[in-house]
Amino acid sequence: MTDFITQIDFNILNAIQSIRNPFLDTIMPLITFLGSGGIVWAVTALIMLCFKKSRKTGIIIIVSLLLGLFLSTMGLKNVIARERPYNTEGALLTVENLLIGAPSGRFSFPSGHAISSFSAATVILLYSKKLAIPAIILAALICFTRLYLYVHFPSDVICGALFGILLAFVSNFLVNKIWEKINERKLSNNSKQND
Repeated sequence: MTDFITQIDFNILNAIQSIRNPFLDTIMPLITFLGSGGIVWAVTALIMLCFKKSRKTGIIIIVSLLLGLFLSTMGLKNVIARERPYNTEGALLTVENLLIGAPSGRFSFPSGHAISSFSAATVILLYSKKLAIPAIILAALICFTRLYLYVHFPSDVICGALFGILLAFVSNFLVNKIWEKINERKLSNNSKQND
């Protein structure tokens, strides 16, 4: 079964290589950098923390990014231990042909870029319809760069995006529960002071 999935993955990856050109070769590493370590999403969350109206959204994004870090980098990647495309038998490209340096993490599944991008973009979708479309487009572009750059299989990216969406909902649930408890405690303290 895994050989079948890998073959489909390679068919898609290798087809994407047919659209390579100097413009995309320049822009794809820049877009992928935005997703490295969830940097663009972390910065977005920090900016949101500065404003009362978006503070809770920023907190939820941070929680989802942290959960994603534990799930992918510190969890599933080491358990599943799937080699990256360029290190897999049947690869069209090798590490010497990559447009970027080989990623620091040896293993491929799931894509950390996809988890962080889709967890943050989903949280933004839940709280800001105005920012949702740009966030989802950026998340999708970051994911596509991982395929263009030959550092992830499509199944790594698809599963990463699905995990990210799930983590967004989990983070939203957890933060809202804690938020409610804090507000209840504040109300309780205020009513005691007024007595």
